[in-house]
Amino acid sequence: MSRLGSVQRKVPCLFVTQPFKVLATETINRKALDADIYNAIPTEKVDGTCCYVTTYKGQPYLWARLDRKPNKLSEKRFKRFLYSMEDSKEFIWNIEEDFRPVPECWIPAKEIRQSSGNPLPDENGHIPGWVPVEKNSKQYCWHSSVVNYEAEIALILKCHADDPGLLEICSVPLSDLLEQTLELIGTNINANPYGLGSKKHPVHLLVPHGAFEIKNPPMLKHSDISSWFESCREGKIEGIVWHCNDGHLIKLHRHHLGMCWPIPETFLNSQPVIIAVNGTKYVCDFEPKCLFNHFSKLNGQRFSRLKDIKLDV
Repeated sequence: MSRLGSVQRKVPCLFVTQPFKVLATETINRKALDADIYNAIPTEKVDGTCCYVTTYKGQPYLWARLDRKPNKLSEKRFKRFLYSMEDSKEFIWNIEEDFRPVPECWIPAKEIRQSSGNPLPDENGHIPGWVPVEKNSKQYCWHSSVVNYEAEIALILKCHADDPGLLEICSVPLSDLLEQTLELIGTNINANPYGLGSKKHPVHLLVPHGAFEIKNPPMLKHSDISSWFESCREGKIEGIVWHCNDGHLIKLHRHHLGMCWPIPETFLNSQPVIIAVNGTKYVCDFEPKCLFNHFSKLNGQRFSRLKDIKLDV
């Protein structure tokens, strides 16, 4: 699949933010200007949990986000330092002693700073990383519901290739997603802002980062973006992520502008969608209750809104 930038580190805000607050000022961040933000591609920021596809056990695997965080004593020491100093980079960490243990299979995110071969914490004191999602994992059961390692496929939500006004739910080879990051959305993720599925029949999907390009974006001004979020149908989203030509990502969340999220009706869940999951293509048999089996029964069907898909029929 075609790709834009991937999320392997903390993404800076479009505007300079107030110290110790999420509220944005009207000044564009220097990092955004250095990344040539005015020529970047604006895309919808999707509200889910970040995932990554890379090789594990000799085959493409889905990985869940797991940041390595400091233990309680180190976190207190770090917070005291932040209140007394401006730059968190000056804080000295002991990587071996200051951080909580992680599983042996944990890997650090690609783009974080390193020192003597050791990954360094970001400005929040976390080391971003990933753990593989095993089949039938209890901790990551919603992650595992959108992949089938026997068929080596993933369940993806994206724009339809031939109709820009139509969404498509389809099965995609995991090999086509290698080294990409994606967002897992659905019934049991972040209080389900898109109203997908139900408690009895949950629905979860993977959305590649940058999948939904914004066709009519606002000007890069605080007031213009606020008005766009408030009054435009396309602005009924969590935020914007700009994909810059040099690979950098810049974001802006509704919360940066003091605006509410989630909202009753979103742009994503109100769009029409078609199902393209053909179970007969694969030699393996899908388990009766799995998402792939449910969606294969709906193959070819079209729904007027994404949130209208129900698996309990």
